[in-house]
Amino acid sequence: MFSLINLHRRAAAAVVIALALGSSAFAADKTLYDRLGGKPALEAVVGELWAITSKDKRINKYFANTKPEAFAGQLVDFLCEASGGPCKYKGQDMVAAHTGMHLKNKDFDALAQNVVKALDKFKVPAREKKEVMTMLGSLRSSIVNH
Repeated sequence: MFSLINLHRRAAAAVVIALALGSSAFAADKTLYDRLGGKPALEAVVGELWAITSKDKRINKYFANTKPEAFAGQLVDFLCEASGGPCKYKGQDMVAAHTGMHLKNKDFDALAQNVVKALDKFKVPAREKKEVMTMLGSLRSSIVNH
């Protein structure tokens, strides 16, 4: 009887471990888009980013002639596609979109700080926040000094 109980306990422990590993593997397979919460979450973060940036005297002049819905629509689609979601970004490439704006590193950094504030408002976990910021950071050379 003792060995039968131990066998059941071991089997139960094996099932729990398998489920835990399976859940971890499943979570690891999720795209950044899914881990962020999909399009509704991106829309919320981008909406907050607009609210912050439109009041940011360091950079709001660059958005003076931008309609919030145009800003949001393109940025959501860009982030959705770049993070593994189903959306297709149809805007210009980053160099073409920013040519003639003469953005400097300080302007890019100001927007990046605003992105962090928006992500923090929605309590985006550190791992996902780091992935978003790394993705955006990789665009610096395509945005700055054009």
